[in-house]
Amino acid sequence: MLDTKIKTFLTLVEVESYTKTAELLHLTQPAVSHQIKQLENDYKIKIFYKTGRTFSLTDEGKVLLRYAKQAASIEENTRYALDDMRHNISRLNIGMTATAEENMLPQVMAEYCNIHSRTKVSIETGTLESLRARLQSYEIDLAIVGGFIADDDLTTVKIDTDYLNLVVSPVNPLALEQSVSLERLKEEKFILRPIASATRLQFENFLNYNGETVKNYNVMMEIDNVPIIKELVYNNQGVTVMSLRACLLEQIAGKLVVVPIDAPFKMVRELNIIYRNDYRFPEVPDEIRRLYLKLKKESEATYSI
Repeated sequence: MLDTKIKTFLTLVEVESYTKTAELLHLTQPAVSHQIKQLENDYKIKIFYKTGRTFSLTDEGKVLLRYAKQAASIEENTRYALDDMRHNISRLNIGMTATAEENMLPQVMAEYCNIHSRTKVSIETGTLESLRARLQSYEIDLAIVGGFIADDDLTTVKIDTDYLNLVVSPVNPLALEQSVSLERLKEEKFILRPIASATRLQFENFLNYNGETVKNYNVMMEIDNVPIIKELVYNNQGVTVMSLRACLLEQIAGKLVVVPIDAPFKMVRELNIIYRNDYRFPEVPDEIRRLYLKLKKESEATYSI
């Protein structure tokens, strides 16, 4: 069972108030302060810097927070696992980057659930960095990402290779071009994913490799929602950069047009399944990969890709 002092610490960090922490945990405020002091004595550290009525984590406090979150996740997963065992149910928590979520993966996981009817699958979306943190804290079992997470404690299974391209509305003059130069793109208005996203990071790296910088382009809007970006581009409110498969159905329907960017370096991106080295069921990502390749082949046959 998770130490009550750790629960108090996690709640205090989340709500940033001793008074509210006391209310949520049905404690007195002095009791909250006492538990934090006990933690500091237990670990011989100072957890918070205090300035007036505000406080912030020390470096030692940040380390404690990381492992406290991990301990809380392990306890929660243990309770789920024991309850699932009693009901003969297994549980799979998956994190995806937004582009991976648009890349046939939800259909793959639905197929996985149909095959394993006693498995409950939970899917959440995040950036590469947030998914790395959730893997390390045992909050998720697998991450399926467009891109790569470099970490010696994680194992990577490559499931596909995709390409980032310029995506425009059918009424945009660029839709008639075979390719477009980086110089010409300086005349366009870009609607991009946020800086922390894998797609944005790769686009900026691509520009740097080709002697450019994103500051030379008109990024008029940043949105962390792929469907909204597609809709805005379809209405010719701007152009975007997106993986080929993330907008496949829109291409087939004639709603979006993919235009290659004419540059020496291309935007090649891997689609990967990533899990901790100590994950006990490595056959699960292998099966997800097989299902993905099966559905991809069926999709290519259906749409004659």
